[in-house]
Order: sequence, then C-alpha cells, then structure tokens
Amino acid sequence: MTVSAKILNNPESITDTVDWGVIPTMIEGESRTSGVLLHKGKNGESETGIWICTEGYWQCNVTSDEFCYFLSGKATYTHESGEVIEILPNTIAFFPKGWKGTCKVHETVRKTYMIR
Repeated sequence: MTVSAKILNNPESITDTVDWGVIPTMIEGESRTSGVLLHKGKNGESETGIWICTEGYWQCNVTSDEFCYFLSGKATYTHESGEVIEILPNTIAFFPKGWKGTCKVHETVRKTYMIR
C-alpha cells in the first residue's frame, strides 16, 4: 500500500477555504472560522490543516493536544490561572488537552495546526 504525502504550498496566501462557522462560546463579537483540512485520522484521532479566525473574544476549552504555528494576525490567550500568551506572526504554541481560558483575536489570525 502506497501512502502519499499531502502538502499545502504558501499557507499564508491560501484563499480557497471552507467556512467552519462562528465560535460557539463567544463572549464578545462574532469570530468566524474557516480553513483547509489537510488530514483527518480515520477515527478522528488526529487532524491537521490551516485555521483562520476573525476578531472576537471567546471562552476556550482545549479538548485535545494542539500544536500551532501562527502565520499571521494577533491574539491574546489567557489561561484560567491568569497566565497570558501573546500571539504574533511566527509564534509557535502548544495547548495541552484540558487547557482552559479565553482567547481574544485582535487581528484575524491564520495558523497551521495539528491536533492529536
């Protein structure tokens, strides 16, 4: 069985995305998400792609480990303990399963991600 690699060139400039809707846990505003799914495990155990989110403020509850590389935009994640994580272009972040807090997107963010 041959398994081929999947690639996306120039992820910061991809415009052919799918509308994934509004963040369901909004506190303020109406952040819309969209993206490109590059891979989803056969049982949903893993996923990777590009995620785009517009400005807004919402409650976060991370349900699976997630590795992110932010390509553009600006956001602030605040853990329920008060720890603040500032996101700018070229930021790498890892959010472990169970992470809880808030996210405020100041400028539309675009990230590559892998969930496991």
